[in-house]
Amino acid sequence: MSLRWSVLLPLAGLLLFTIVSYQSSRVNDELQRSPNRYYWWSSLRLDTDPLNRNPKPAERCQDDPQHCASWDVSSPRVAPGWLDKVLVVSAFPAFLAAFALVLAFGRQGTSEVLIFMVVMPTFLFGWYYFIGRLIERWLIKRRLAKRAPLKMT
Repeated sequence: MSLRWSVLLPLAGLLLFTIVSYQSSRVNDELQRSPNRYYWWSSLRLDTDPLNRNPKPAERCQDDPQHCASWDVSSPRVAPGWLDKVLVVSAFPAFLAAFALVLAFGRQGTSEVLIFMVVMPTFLFGWYYFIGRLIERWLIKRRLAKRAPLKMT
């Protein structure tokens, strides 16, 4: 029985995505107060309200508006782990396509977190399936080449 790379790779990719997403949710819990506008997936900052339709009221500025700053506190820097890097490097085309889609829907006002969590597993599955099929095809051609008799001229 041969190893089915077109089944194994997509499942491994989805498992890796699940692990990185779980780690990201734990980091978000430690990093931020709830509710928060931004969600950190690995080192990607995803916006839940890209058009700022529901701005948070400035509670501190209600008493003394003259001493309020118009700037935002800097975002924390989240360093990606080795699993995150392996996933992004191994599926870079899928991440580029998904990120373009996330940005396009984000400009329309849709939550980037929702789009990312729906689109990314689908694109990862498709990318790893494609790579698995390429590996299987290469292995079949290699096996057939070994069986073919050598022609002497």
